[in-house]
Amino acid sequence: MTSAVRGSQLARLLGQWHSLPGRHRSPDYAALAGAVRGLLSDGRLALGVRLPAERELADALGISRTTVTAAYRMLRETGHLTSRRGAGSWTTLPTGHRIATSGLWTAADDPDMIDLGVAASAAPVELITAARAAADDLPRYLGSAGYRPTGLHELRDVVAAGYTRRGVATTAEQILITSGTQQALDLVLRLSLPVGANVLVESPTYPNALAALAARRARISTHGMDAATGWDAELLLEAMRQTRPRLAYVIPEFQNPTGHLMPADLRERLVAAAHAGGVELVADESFVDLALDDDEMPPPVAVFDRHSRVVSIGGMSKAYWGGLRIGWIRASAPLVQRLAALRVGVDMGSPVLEQLVAVHLLADAEMIVKARRQELRERRAALVAALGEQLPEWRVTVPRGGVMLWAELDGPISSALARAAEDVGVRLAPGPRFGIDGTLERFLRLPFARPADDLAEAIRRIAAVRHDLDQTTRPAWRTPAVIA
Repeated sequence: MTSAVRGSQLARLLGQWHSLPGRHRSPDYAALAGAVRGLLSDGRLALGVRLPAERELADALGISRTTVTAAYRMLRETGHLTSRRGAGSWTTLPTGHRIATSGLWTAADDPDMIDLGVAASAAPVELITAARAAADDLPRYLGSAGYRPTGLHELRDVVAAGYTRRGVATTAEQILITSGTQQALDLVLRLSLPVGANVLVESPTYPNALAALAARRARISTHGMDAATGWDAELLLEAMRQTRPRLAYVIPEFQNPTGHLMPADLRERLVAAAHAGGVELVADESFVDLALDDDEMPPPVAVFDRHSRVVSIGGMSKAYWGGLRIGWIRASAPLVQRLAALRVGVDMGSPVLEQLVAVHLLADAEMIVKARRQELRERRAALVAALGEQLPEWRVTVPRGGVMLWAELDGPISSALARAAEDVGVRLAPGPRFGIDGTLERFLRLPFARPADDLAEAIRRIAAVRHDLDQTTRPAWRTPAVIA
């Protein structure tokens, strides 16, 4: 059954689609078509969704049906809409485009784009050595079928030892190796979250987590984070008591996208509230290795767990390489066995060779992570300096770790700015991608995982685009011209 979006829903997602067209004002139908493409590009409007009828959308937006008709025609011409008489119009992608790792659609061959939609670094030089060593180890496993739903025991041992060093005693039986952190979250949701159940998440939060929750048709409640200070403890705990979620998802270490670090006392109170309310607490530790300042790290959320309410997920994408699809789940041993049984229906286990590569990389973790942290410190400084020079009116709180800044802009322009930046070779993930129903238009996530020169050039281009948006007086609503 094809999903559909109503006119009122699409109007809410579109927000101020007409207001920031750039130096040369586009006709309203072109601005509307561009706004729909923007929703597709940042993932807020899925592929294969039936759009509202032209008259319905015109009524919802308070504009002429002629404008909507022309916008739909433009979308069909660019390959973003497929229509069939009497059946409606569906969102599609143009031929020759694909879904990129950031979730954005992009041209299949686009080497000159500075992609700031992805908050992950290139591979460390040690990866080649680790891959060669893993290939040498591989013959030991070739005599078996190779299906290991819980993962290679030696990798589970290494991951468990990492948790033990951080202060939470863990055995290999409490670890399930997954194909990346995203699969780890997906498996936990499949097992623990009935379709349509209540869930509590931070706002803003990781977009792919929202996508995974949407796949479970979860009823999402949010705790709004302050851009400068992070979590409000009383509001977060009260939200958990009032909404009574089945599951709560948090990112306590260098939260994505704000970069905040949850203090130890809030971690303890959050676990106690989860136990009191019968809430399963999922802690995403994707960025835990990337502390960039010399502050002492708070203990893992699981340290405070006495009743098996906390499930920790993590992986190697951020500190090592996103192309190495190795993640994990830390939970009670019985829960790990249930997750492994469920995982067989999804895949039979992570690739053995990649798991062996992970073993060798984690053996050199201290050296690799130390170098990664120094690299990110330098790039963070370069990004902050570029913003201060080019866009001083934007406000940022410099994070103590992770790979991103959460910038508060000088107006609700995030989506419009992202669309304009794409035209000058910079890909951005606008603020609404990290929230629900088109909110967060005043914010933009800016990763500092790319080289310093790329970051400086990207900010220069963004600043030029932002300047262009101010070159004309923002127009008021007007009656659109007839398109014949």
